[in-house]
Amino acid sequence: MNARYARTIRRGVIAVTITSVAFFVSGCGAEEKPSENKPASRSAAPQRGASATQGSQESAEPAETLALIKGQKGVELVINSAERDPGGFLTIKGQLKNSSGSSVLLPVEIRGDETEVIKHGLTLGGATLVDSVGKKRYYVLRDTDGRPLTTTGLDSIGPGKSVDVFLQFPAPPASTTEVSFQLPTFEPATLKLS
Repeated sequence: MNARYARTIRRGVIAVTITSVAFFVSGCGAEEKPSENKPASRSAAPQRGASATQGSQESAEPAETLALIKGQKGVELVINSAERDPGGFLTIKGQLKNSSGSSVLLPVEIRGDETEVIKHGLTLGGATLVDSVGKKRYYVLRDTDGRPLTTTGLDSIGPGKSVDVFLQFPAPPASTTEVSFQLPTFEPATLKLS
């Protein structure tokens, strides 16, 4: 039996077991009436492999905008946060927006040109951070299979639509308070780090 096939079967068995336990646990409080005042819960997590037109959403504007970066054909990247993580990571969150009146295909250059990143589809894997004081360039982190730790499954954005995105980098030293964010085909921007 192929080891990969065995892992796939094992994952399936584990997923079925977890689902069964979840159904059992959710049935334990079935006698209570659900509150009618609570809004229906919705998952805001984007689906892996979904196109940006399918996953696009009209979301409320976040309170803070660190940078508005112009790209080609009316595409803009709005960066709302750049936060250090206790684990030594820097996570950037924002939205890709299409301000034009027609659907826009995202340029393939944004994924970068590294072989490991290219084979995982259109992502924001080509993004970098430049610490000019420390004279270092930081690339988007990758998992053990070479997938970039960023939003995946991007291809196009409908007119007036936006897609929530994230990117994860190694965190620059605590003494670095400012970096230059660079994404191919977009203008560079300076980000203040929290």
